[in-house]
Amino acid sequence: MAKLNIKLVKSLNGRLAKHKATAEALGLRKIGDTTVQPDNEATRGKIAQIGYLLQVTEEQ
Repeated sequence: MAKLNIKLVKSLNGRLAKHKATAEALGLRKIGDTTVQPDNEATRGKIAQIGYLLQVTEEQ
C-alpha cells in the first residue's frame, strides 16, 4: 500500500477550528511537522480540506 508524506508548511494561527482539528488528527501541530499516513480515502479527504497548509509527497 502506498504511503503519503505530509508536512505542515503554513501556520495554524487564525485558521478555522475545523481545520486545526483536521491538522491535529493528522498529527501535525507546528510548522515543519511531518507525518506518514496511508494513502486512502479518509487521508485524501483530510488533505483536500487543509491542502493549502500542507506539502504532500508520495512514498513507495
